Amino acid sequence: MIDYFSQNYSDKRRWMSYWHQIREILSFKPENVLIIGKGDGLIAEYLKLKNIKIITLDIDENIKPDIVASVIKMPFNDNEFDAVLCAQVLEHLPYEDFGKATLEIKRVAKKGAVISLPHFGPAIRIFLKIPFLPELKLSIKLPYPIKHRFKGEHYWEIGKRNYPLKLIKSEMIKSG
Repeated sequence: MIDYFSQNYSDKRRWMSYWHQIREILSFKPENVLIIGKGDGLIAEYLKLKNIKIITLDIDENIKPDIVASVIKMPFNDNEFDAVLCAQVLEHLPYEDFGKATLEIKRVAKKGAVISLPHFGPAIRIFLKIPFLPELKLSIKLPYPIKHRFKGEHYWEIGKRNYPLKLIKSEMIKSG
């Protein structure tokens, strides 16, 4: 089980992701937002400070979402929410359920949805810091996708063998 409040969970990359998610959600000028996958609740609390009504949905009752349910079958009316945020959630479902989930998200979203998925990109990264000189960063992407191995959390990730970005985009376009 993920510890959403551990020091390792909220690293710099996650905070940058939060900023992008918030910016995208606010672009819809929503009065209400459904957040699928409560996580640490930080985005929900921030959006509440902007006087936006927030409903959280998660399959894990232990993190105390407003609604305990699956993204595949949500107990909401069509177009019930101005915006829907589903960040780093859908990879926790078998890929066969991805299309069902995106259709369900589309069904409940009136203005739009923000879906964030992990992207695996194998790379060699080199960081070099020499006193009195600017830091040097070099990243070389490796063009060979590796096979995904399920380790209890992610069933699939974009960029791994059999899950190219083109496939994921195609599935999302089918969902509308």
